Amino acid sequence: MFDLISIGDCVIDTFIPLIDAEIIQKENTDTSLLAMRYGDKIPVEPSISMVAGNAANNAVGAARLGLKTAIYTNVGNKDDDEADNRIMAKFKKEKIDTRYVIENADLPSNHHVVLNFKGERTILIYHQPWKFNLPDLDRSKWVYLTSLSPSYVDSNLVEQIINYVERTSTKLMYQPGTFQLKQGLKKNAKLIALSEVFILNLQEARLLIDGDLGSNTSAKKLLKDILNLGPKKVVITDGGNGSYGADNLGFYKLGLFPAKLLEMTGSGDAYATGLLAGLFHGEELKESMRWGAANGASVVEQIGPQAGLLTFEKMKTVLKSYNDIIAKDI
Repeated sequence: MFDLISIGDCVIDTFIPLIDAEIIQKENTDTSLLAMRYGDKIPVEPSISMVAGNAANNAVGAARLGLKTAIYTNVGNKDDDEADNRIMAKFKKEKIDTRYVIENADLPSNHHVVLNFKGERTILIYHQPWKFNLPDLDRSKWVYLTSLSPSYVDSNLVEQIINYVERTSTKLMYQPGTFQLKQGLKKNAKLIALSEVFILNLQEARLLIDGDLGSNTSAKKLLKDILNLGPKKVVITDGGNGSYGADNLGFYKLGLFPAKLLEMTGSGDAYATGLLAGLFHGEELKESMRWGAANGASVVEQIGPQAGLLTFEKMKTVLKSYNDIIAKDI
């Protein structure tokens, strides 16, 4: 039996630190634009590339936190794709079981470009049109479902995951990606209702519940509305404002752990992974939120979504060092 099976896409991310750009606020909106001179040569700092993607970040983070972990994901192997080799090598290095990794001979692996400017990231994405079909998974204590290529809607993957969770009584953490959220509340309802934990950020919660990214619905009201959909626990992250959580015992607000911000990519995945690990290791939601926040803070201090992911021993040290940072009732 596994402790966790992570389900979702993985990619190779190339990080490009920008030094000659500016932020433009779009008039009468909350939208900011990243601007560079058009048709010019723009100097940048040295770029690096690495294995990433929501499911990969979760699997790596969970393995470091002591969970026996496997991953169901797609990789490309067109023309003996070197990215495929890198992804598989990374999983094996992190002791992640790769029996459910599907190699696609007719497609290359996903490759994203991450533009990093003043600590915030803008990601240029493309998802290969994978053909999803859930393998015959062994039993697992937890399943983490996250970002998928939009081609998942042409498959029976959601129904297969629902069947697996109901049949095995596996605990599900659902952190929907962009394309899943675009399907709307109705098409996500069953997965949300089955979730042990449903997690997303504040803007995503407003889009899902209100249908409007620009709404000003409070986090507590959103937590209530989502709890009414059936999940046992709900967590909403809110960037520099910390995070909010709710379960059958109450509603909570947690601040940030100290961090020297370098780059934001993967902080949400790290939070979700730390949260899941805390619950796995027997902690209540309020304490598990601390695991998530500590993991997220560590990740933003390094380039990329995985370099800063904490080990179990390091997590315990960080939590003890900041035992005054606790989730408070709201």
